[in-house]
Amino acid sequence: MNISSKWTRRGFMAGVSSLTAALLSPRKTFATATAKPILPVSLSGFGHTGNVYEELGLTTVINGQGTMTYLGGSLPRPEVEAVMALAGKHFVSVPDLEVAAGKRISEMLKLPPDYFALVTSGAAAAMQSGLAGILTRDNPQFIKQIPDLTGMKSEVIIQKSHRNPFDHQLRSTGVRLVEVENRDDVLKALNEKTAMMHFSNFANAAGKIKVDEWVKLGKEHNVPTFIDAAADTPPVSHLWDYANMGYDLIAFSGGKAIRGPQCAGLLVGRRDLVSFALLNNSPHEDTIGRSQKVGKEEIIGMVKALECYLQDDHDALNQEWQRRLELISAQVTKVPGVTTRFYVPDVANHVPHMEILWDAKISASPKEVVNALRQGNPAIVLSAGDDSPHVSMNSFMLQPGEEKIVADAMVAVLKAHAS
Repeated sequence: MNISSKWTRRGFMAGVSSLTAALLSPRKTFATATAKPILPVSLSGFGHTGNVYEELGLTTVINGQGTMTYLGGSLPRPEVEAVMALAGKHFVSVPDLEVAAGKRISEMLKLPPDYFALVTSGAAAAMQSGLAGILTRDNPQFIKQIPDLTGMKSEVIIQKSHRNPFDHQLRSTGVRLVEVENRDDVLKALNEKTAMMHFSNFANAAGKIKVDEWVKLGKEHNVPTFIDAAADTPPVSHLWDYANMGYDLIAFSGGKAIRGPQCAGLLVGRRDLVSFALLNNSPHEDTIGRSQKVGKEEIIGMVKALECYLQDDHDALNQEWQRRLELISAQVTKVPGVTTRFYVPDVANHVPHMEILWDAKISASPKEVVNALRQGNPAIVLSAGDDSPHVSMNSFMLQPGEEKIVADAMVAVLKAHAS
């Protein structure tokens, strides 16, 4: 299927019909030949040391902050790396691959019958393409002209407390964000220009309208609802909870706790809206999502990452992450004046966290301690805001044994500033 060569109405609609048919009854799109196993490659030149970052003059990081994009998200599973290498051995129709992968993912997640999945280049890309699909549907002129919204709906309702830097993905489509604070504000804001109601789930506690009420409001007034759930796994059930709740579109990151490719995400939602999102996305040309390319390797990697994630023993993982923090706590609290506190965030990065606090016996501020750890080799990255009274960390992105390195380094820094 090639929708990119010529934007004629006939050619476009033929492509749409093909895509719609594939979404409703996906056909087999892969050759049946089995790829040969990947053999280890002996590298010379760049990469021969095994640490490409050191070869570029960079210091690698022990990540105690979590699945932060600027640190590279998470580390992909070996199984994900293996299937991505297999995917790189063949060519395939990417739109057909998206449909086939979406079908497999929908089955794995046991989504409602009228829901489907699309692998995107990240959760941010899912937000942009998902909204674009709502705005344009399958109209070729609209797809081509966006962010010029002439002839389209042009407003998205969002709670004021849910505004954040990821709004940029919404605003890039040309829409105007209409801020509300309560139910009455929503009712006043709804009009013929309203395209969508957007919800940032990590801000659920901050808003007056909660996650379950937001989707009910959308249903009552026949307005699509979108939820940004990028970092909302774990728990694993969130992968289907919001669909079962009735949200029309949901965005997840693939490169966070799921440990898929860093440049992959997931758009889950109503089958028609997901198909419109794909029409606004790479590899289709002259679309707003053309720059949001997700390769065949990442699509395949995302399927495998989800398969593995669903098979994980999540209780055992939480116990291991807590054990790592307790080991660090046992060491740092030996320093006079130092205490720790454990907690789990309600939403986003819902894993064991620890705060490290100290009294006046330690002269350094939390920010100064974090900066000192960052200057080490390897660098250790923990969290402390400018005015934070403590250092915070989690352990679910630590590699085995790194908790001991963190504990030793933290103790050394604290003792260096002890009175």
